[in-house]
Amino acid sequence: MKAAKRNLPALAFLLALVMLWQLGAMELGAAYILPTPAQIAEKLWQLRVPLFTVHLPATLSVTAVGLGISLVLGLLLAVCMDASPLVRKVLYPLVVASQTIPTTAIAPLFVLWFGYGLWSKVLVTILITFFPIAITVYDGFRSASQEMAELLQSYGAGVGAVFWKVKIPCALPYFFSALKMAIPMSVIGAAIGEWLGAQRGLGYFSRRMMTQLDGAGVFAPIVLLSAAAMLCVALVSLLERRVLRWRDGG
Repeated sequence: MKAAKRNLPALAFLLALVMLWQLGAMELGAAYILPTPAQIAEKLWQLRVPLFTVHLPATLSVTAVGLGISLVLGLLLAVCMDASPLVRKVLYPLVVASQTIPTTAIAPLFVLWFGYGLWSKVLVTILITFFPIAITVYDGFRSASQEMAELLQSYGAGVGAVFWKVKIPCALPYFFSALKMAIPMSVIGAAIGEWLGAQRGLGYFSRRMMTQLDGAGVFAPIVLLSAAAMLCVALVSLLERRVLRWRDGG
């Protein structure tokens, strides 16, 4: 009940946007360019079997694998940069430079190198999500109270104890923020990879519908993709509230 009240303004605003979209699309009268939400919902129902049994699982598989690898690599890099100034000086500029690479330019190369299978899309997802995870968690480690660390050390605590009792609690809110940012970005990365070269997936399906000038068919997998990402972010937010009860005094 509290969650519903908290999200009521966002839901009302979303409803207003959908109504404006419906009216604008009806006024335009060109469904191949801008279909109405009702037409998209109808198309979703018509295509529910291939979308939910073939293309959605394919996209979620790419997203899960890419995000999982990004989490492992990003957390390891954040820990290493926090532990060693030399590692930070060497790797931090390279991590930043990786974000200057145009994803749409390098994604076709991944397809050329790795084919239309899973890994070409996974690499696109990793390229997009690795940076925010590593940098945000690293900032979380750096936010730890130096005074608290020095107090523990004065009582004989070692580096490991300071890490687990001071730095990890400080970095947890940053970790969840990074995860909530990375989930939509990983979905976008998977869709980009599928759009540029795939045999299944929501990005691939949307591109195929575009070649048929089916506006509702183009939007249907996009809406489904957005809904899946929002559901995942909501689940992470729920987990965050349970794990970080201390932050709200709960």
